[in-house]
Amino acid sequence: MVGTFLVILACLFWGMDTLIRYPLVERGINPVTIVFYEHIVLTLIFSLGLIPAIKRIGELKLADVFSFIVVGGIGSAVATVAFTEAFQYLNPSLVILLQKFQPVVAIILSAIILKEEIQKQFIIWAGICLVGGLLISSPDIVRFYDLMRSNFNTVTSDNALRGYGLVAVSIVGWGATTVFGKRLSMVGFETKSIMAGRFLTGLLVLIPFVSWNRSLILPQGEDYLRILIMVLISGALAMWLYYQGLQRLSARTTAIAEMFFPFFAILVNWFFLGKQLNDWQLLGGAILMIGSLVIQIKKY
Repeated sequence: MVGTFLVILACLFWGMDTLIRYPLVERGINPVTIVFYEHIVLTLIFSLGLIPAIKRIGELKLADVFSFIVVGGIGSAVATVAFTEAFQYLNPSLVILLQKFQPVVAIILSAIILKEEIQKQFIIWAGICLVGGLLISSPDIVRFYDLMRSNFNTVTSDNALRGYGLVAVSIVGWGATTVFGKRLSMVGFETKSIMAGRFLTGLLVLIPFVSWNRSLILPQGEDYLRILIMVLISGALAMWLYYQGLQRLSARTTAIAEMFFPFFAILVNWFFLGKQLNDWQLLGGAILMIGSLVIQIKKY
């Protein structure tokens, strides 16, 4: 139960991220620039965590190096950039809706990579949790349905296909991050070492994506403070809680608990921005809570 609680608490802090991140993007700041600054600060914060990893560098296996590349380079950098870019080609509601299938990827990879046994009861309850997650996104489903009725070409065009590819990269990247992060903890890496390696690798991979011009200078000095606050809450604190939970849970159970992120993001918007949840979203949250608790209690 402790592991699930820690991951759910991490999701709460990730949900609070939207109060700062989206206003920055809406004001025209390049999302890649925001992510780049995040990784600089997080790498500095967790740089001491690299010391134990450096001591083990001679013991690193190729599989360990690959795991860090997946967690940091693909999950923390490439998947984030791909998810951001997808909004340029697809309706935002469709991007968010498709992202709900990330746990499916994580569960499949946990069986293949970590050899986790997927019981029939787990599949049933995971399906119930997925239904809850989709109900949480019911407004996005309605908007997508209306879009298909009014302009079907927007979801079948060449641009839409590019968008689907980008979303697929983010889904696979973030799903793989859960699995390979679990693998690193299983072979003895401490949380601080995993986080340090994640953010350093992500920073190095982000460098080619950054526009090295005046766009790196944020329009307001306060924006640097906003990013710092966001990094401390959704980056440092949330990720530390997440990896502490991941150490205690299987990758498949962690993937289910991660589904609370969009629910908390909506709750935060309701509490701070007055965007109320409808009955279907509240029902979805209740279903997700019950399903994840059953999986944890029964240890499926």
